Amino acid sequence: MTFYSSVVQNFLVAFGIVIGAGIFSGIGAIITNNPPYKAMIEAAASIKIWALAASLGGTFTSFTVIEKGLFDGEVKTLLKQAIFVLISLSGANIGYGFIKAIKICGDIWGK
Repeated sequence: MTFYSSVVQNFLVAFGIVIGAGIFSGIGAIITNNPPYKAMIEAAASIKIWALAASLGGTFTSFTVIEKGLFDGEVKTLLKQAIFVLISLSGANIGYGFIKAIKICGDIWGK
């Protein structure tokens, strides 16, 4: 897999995990007669770190790569891993922002 395709995949996996957790927790809240937006925001906020770990392929792989970069002097590998972490974190945060935007759009359309 090329660097570019890995970056895109990491972003979209993190984004999709947060969006999926938010949407399905909202559906669950509707089924159980609870406020869906509150459930969606809580789920999306709590799943962000797990989305980051899942998009990177698990935390131990990332730590191994970071260890190689730090102790074996592989700076290029360390920079790649840092970019993967930042991109995955961006995907998770944009997914969370997307869930928050649902409320804003609902307020606009409801008027």
